[in-house]
Amino acid sequence: MRFNGSNSYIATDDLKLAVNAAVTLARPLLIKGEPGTGKTKLAEEVASALGMPLLEWHIKSTTKAQQGLYEYDAVSRLRDSQLGDPKVQDISNYIVRGTLWQAFTADKPVVLLIDEIDKADIEFPNDLLRELDRMEFYVYETKELVRAKHRPLVFITSNNEKELPDAFLRRCFFHYIRFPDKETMEKIVAVHFPDIKKTLLREALESFFEVREVPGLKKKPSTSELLDWLKLLLAEDISPDTLRSTDRRAIIPPMHGALLKNEQDVHLFERLVFMARQPR
Repeated sequence: MRFNGSNSYIATDDLKLAVNAAVTLARPLLIKGEPGTGKTKLAEEVASALGMPLLEWHIKSTTKAQQGLYEYDAVSRLRDSQLGDPKVQDISNYIVRGTLWQAFTADKPVVLLIDEIDKADIEFPNDLLRELDRMEFYVYETKELVRAKHRPLVFITSNNEKELPDAFLRRCFFHYIRFPDKETMEKIVAVHFPDIKKTLLREALESFFEVREVPGLKKKPSTSELLDWLKLLLAEDISPDTLRSTDRRAIIPPMHGALLKNEQDVHLFERLVFMARQPR
């Protein structure tokens, strides 16, 4: 079982090596990188390429590790007991299976995505150590031990909002997705816009990377934002000449709202453009 990339996802050689190393070691693959660099998409593409079902657990700030295993719905059981429902005699009727339980009991190996783990409380990763290590957990309400039928291929993404515990990191294979260079970015764009004119793509990429290099930006535009911007340029039939300038610092890219996502960055860019237009 090896991942060799796919037609719809441009994976660098080191990224493919990381995926296959995690498969060989039977360890979770911890993926970090700038937002919008395809961390979540990677799990989807690997599942598709390997013909495996995908289970997704998207983490929020309020998410608890227990929710990935199961939850006991005591409120529903109390309500049913008040209504005289006979199913209250079987507590298993009120056990809600979480994503990890579904992954452990699947009839065939699955890809399990734990997305943006750094959004949760700092103790969240530690609370999953035993379950991800031993591939089992105990259900106290039903006195049942749930063991994985097949070890899932686990992808864990992080945007580096919080540091992850050392004990958790030891159990993962780590890979950082570097921001694509121009050559790789051209390949990514070609997947999404195969008919884009080379002149427009060249000028758009020049503008995009120059925006990213502006010092002091709070949020640099990502790959996904470039794709949104290109979609707008094509929809509005923007010509390459509109993007071309002898001094690129003296123009604001058309529809820059797809690239710059907060007012500080917009004001910073406008100030730099204004300064570049001043006579010297």
